[in-house]
Amino acid sequence: MNPSTLLIVDDERTLARSIKLFMSEQGYEAEVAENADKALDLLDRLRPDLVFLDVCLPGLSGIELLKRIKEFDRNIAVIVMTAYSSIEGAVEAVKLGAFDYIKKPVDLDELKLLADRACESSRLRQELSYYRERDVRELPFMGIIGKCNAIREIIARIRQIAALEEPPPILITGETGTGKGLVARTLHRQSRRASRAFIEINCTALPATLMEAELFGYERGAFTDAKESKMGLFEAADGGFLYLDEVGDTELPLQGKLLRAVEEGVIRRVGGLRDRRVDVNIVAATHRDLEHEVKAARFRKDLYYRLAVITIDLPPLRERGEDILMLATHFLETFNAKYGKVIRAIDDRAARILCEYPWPGNIRELSHVIERAVLWSRGERLSVEQLSLTPSPQTTPPGALPAADLAQEPLPPGGIDLVAWERSLVEQALKESGGNKTKAAKLLHLSRDTLRYRLKKFGLSWP
Repeated sequence: MNPSTLLIVDDERTLARSIKLFMSEQGYEAEVAENADKALDLLDRLRPDLVFLDVCLPGLSGIELLKRIKEFDRNIAVIVMTAYSSIEGAVEAVKLGAFDYIKKPVDLDELKLLADRACESSRLRQELSYYRERDVRELPFMGIIGKCNAIREIIARIRQIAALEEPPPILITGETGTGKGLVARTLHRQSRRASRAFIEINCTALPATLMEAELFGYERGAFTDAKESKMGLFEAADGGFLYLDEVGDTELPLQGKLLRAVEEGVIRRVGGLRDRRVDVNIVAATHRDLEHEVKAARFRKDLYYRLAVITIDLPPLRERGEDILMLATHFLETFNAKYGKVIRAIDDRAARILCEYPWPGNIRELSHVIERAVLWSRGERLSVEQLSLTPSPQTTPPGALPAADLAQEPLPPGGIDLVAWERSLVEQALKESGGNKTKAAKLLHLSRDTLRYRLKKFGLSWP
């Protein structure tokens, strides 16, 4: 192991040399600086593991030098040396990041023990920083599985955002179950704030009155049960990330206060009289079409534009091609480990069904299907029967033409535009249902989510 490097900053030359000689005998490489200017010159060349720093220095004070050292490298341990009369300065130094302080006249054996502890602590911090950096930078996307073009573009965008010093608000859109929360957490892990808080709140879970208290906190006596003050989630996330899941479901009365918090970084607790400034990176997510919600006066235009400075649109699972089997294999391995199974593969018929199924619940639904199949499987391969996705016979509504009869009709000589035909069926179902999406979906034997996908695909408006 390489010897630790020590810088002694003290204008008492006799004491400084005594410390240097003693610590050199203990295996440290030591240098002396009699003032802050020389210490700063040595800092870059020496790159010390530890600094012994006198509080009272000529010129630039020990406290100011401590700040400069921490700006240079926060992992350098600093032990402050102080006379009894300047003990308050030592306490201030500890508050500013000094490892500890020792009073003069110093006991060299005590000094050595303190130095050993400080260097060990510094080494552990650097190890932690290394592993955290490795996990964040080298393995950041281990949870985002897929190779389709859309996923590749999303990963590239996350990398670009992570390189920003202070990213603006980010809006993640996509159907329910497409992985919006995973992308939000990946953005946090990739960011410069990876070691800080990641606070998540589901905007559909609480009514507006309770949501305000959760987001902004409240003062004692603000309402009947407010027996003591409580900080809100914006304050809890200060310096880190706040993830607003399903922000499109936020009630209008709260949206104005949310806009101010996002735009100005200022919040006020419920029942409070003063503003509080917070430094929070905002990531919001929604399955709703917020542009449509704005036109319908259900979402504030100014809040939408503020949240959507950067947007990441997640594709539905049915549009991701071979990613479906990649994800299915990943879930298979996960649930094998969870339930102690040894299922080695998905058979060909089951794989074909997985790729053809429309997945209205997206990745979340796929996860549940594979988990259930693993639980019931007794062999080494998953079959169609265990997936429980085999299309079931459907009764034909009165007046409707059975699918079998449709298949018997000859195609016109010039062929048929399948996309236009499908669009016309969707339009007809909407017309016959009076615009009711649930009824229209039933007429077409589709889930509501699948119908929503068709509407978006064909550019059809819906209330």
